[in-house]
Amino acid sequence: MPPPPRKRLGRAALLLAAAAYLAFLLLFELPSLDLFPSDAAAGAAMPTHRPRRRELEASSSSSAFASPVLRRPATAVSPAPASAAAAAAGALPIFSSLLLLPRPNATATPFDGTAAEAFAAARPHLDHLRTAAAAAAEEASSSSTAPTCPTSISVHADGLPGDGVRTVELPCGLAVGSHVTVVARPRAARPEYDPKIAERKSGQEPLMVSQFMVELVGTKAVDGEAPPRILHFNPRIRGDYSGKPVIEMNSCYRMQWGQSQRCEGYASRPADETVDGQLKCEKWICDDDKKSEESKMKWWVKRLIGRPKDVHISWPYPFAEGKLFVLTLTAGLEGYHVNVDGRHVTSFPYRTGYTLEDATGLSLNGDIDIESIFASSLPNSHPSFAPERYLEMSEQWRAPPLPTEPVELFIGILSAASHFAERMAVRKSWMMYTRKSTNIVARFFVALNGKKEVNAELKREAEFFQDIVIVPFMDSYDLVVLKTIAIAEYGVRVIPAKYIMKCDDDTFVRIDSVLDQVKKVRSDKSVYVGSMNYFHRPLRSGKWAVTYEEWPEEAYPNYANGPGYVISADIARYIVSEFDNQTLRLFKMEDVNMGMWVEKFNNTRRPVEYRHDVRFYQSGCFDGYFTAHYQSPQHMICLWRKLQSGSSRCCNVR
Repeated sequence: MPPPPRKRLGRAALLLAAAAYLAFLLLFELPSLDLFPSDAAAGAAMPTHRPRRRELEASSSSSAFASPVLRRPATAVSPAPASAAAAAAGALPIFSSLLLLPRPNATATPFDGTAAEAFAAARPHLDHLRTAAAAAAEEASSSSTAPTCPTSISVHADGLPGDGVRTVELPCGLAVGSHVTVVARPRAARPEYDPKIAERKSGQEPLMVSQFMVELVGTKAVDGEAPPRILHFNPRIRGDYSGKPVIEMNSCYRMQWGQSQRCEGYASRPADETVDGQLKCEKWICDDDKKSEESKMKWWVKRLIGRPKDVHISWPYPFAEGKLFVLTLTAGLEGYHVNVDGRHVTSFPYRTGYTLEDATGLSLNGDIDIESIFASSLPNSHPSFAPERYLEMSEQWRAPPLPTEPVELFIGILSAASHFAERMAVRKSWMMYTRKSTNIVARFFVALNGKKEVNAELKREAEFFQDIVIVPFMDSYDLVVLKTIAIAEYGVRVIPAKYIMKCDDDTFVRIDSVLDQVKKVRSDKSVYVGSMNYFHRPLRSGKWAVTYEEWPEEAYPNYANGPGYVISADIARYIVSEFDNQTLRLFKMEDVNMGMWVEKFNNTRRPVEYRHDVRFYQSGCFDGYFTAHYQSPQHMICLWRKLQSGSSRCCNVR
């Protein structure tokens, strides 16, 4: 008896499905299999995550400049000899596949034009790296000569500008025992009309001001920012808010000031911390010191009659309008010491993150006429600011191979091409946490520099450490958001992660604390974690000004501060998809831009849980931080050592 028609139809459908599956295998799967593996590979166990493994193999067989996402024929690009070792190890290429396609004129923005120019300007640099990166590095290293290191430097008034910032180069920095002497004369007080310095009511006379700054400055770390101030010495003869003459000292890194040390005429207590045995602040005669002249007279009388007991005497404030002074700044074992006209005035302890050899310039500014500057006992050897000074080419700092399975957390670290010291400090500090876990991966994302020798060194660094992804455009603050998109793409397509974190190379991250915070949200929910800003308004003037064309709205969407935040994978996938479809809104302020994308995802896809925590700290470091921003390379190492000893205290002050 023949089977019923319904059963015959079912069998036919099964046969057709089986035939279709067999055809799929023959057309798509068999060509990608190595049916005759080599002896070395034959014994290797096949990982379970086969699509990910094929992507790794395809990437390693092509050039180091091939896309880590887009597959290209092996004959299209010849392998780069410099990356042979990396290819043999099965490592991913060091260049991002990020591409910016032109949008229709109707939807194009000013950002698109800036980005297009940056991508176009990067092409010659990419070509140079493809063909002559190694040769350029050798040529740069052989042709570069270390600047001479004079043991003394003398500059007279005719060799300096009469006004504005006057800078004297200290090519090899300072050393313990180095002296810098400034002979100058403070100018008479002048009326100050700048409301940022002196506020005054209508009809009120302007504030009279006489002050100047003597600063030891370092090498500029970031374009568009002032160089770090290793020592800021600021006598305020007139114009301080206290109404009295004071001396204020401080340090500043990445435009973030530390805690100031003010000397207001009262001596520091000897029981307090001293610097090389010297008081931080000496006493001088104050306006309210009625017995000062009497004390001075008694001192002279008792000295003349031979009284053995010493009587302390206070001297006037060391600077006066129109009076010539001789200031000597000395580098001691524990800090800087300032003497004026032969007597000690103040001492300032060294702060963590600042070294003597970093002080490569002396800057003077303000109400002062300089007669001469003399620096002596300077170091006679150059500390070398080349990458070799910072990069420690040791296997222990190399990134482990990428896992073949998805991970829990991927961390993208924004960096600049010339930040060799910052990247090395991250590798030797909190990034070590990623080497102990196969569930966490971190990578630096770096754009190209305008100097070919810097790019050549960057490529060499990337090939050795295997933890750098180079995005193919010229670096610019306004294009930082493109690095963030590259991070999202990497965390979606290259090493799929449950959560994706973005931070900066001067941000110290306590990874375990960040993960604990993220895990407070249910795993099936979309999440956006960081130090949130609510209802912030754009600035329409100043350095961070935003035009109405760039941002017409009166307020920004809620967003997390840029130095450190986390998003869930579904948000990252949405960002990459919108970018591929040319529908992603791009804005020059990266953290605000992320807030825009998350807000749109929240409104159009699924609800997002915003988690605010001030311990993702924006303005430096405070005890108990999750992330600490504006940390110098020395701070990074200091924080890591403290963390290893069980302390989450900061290193920003002594």
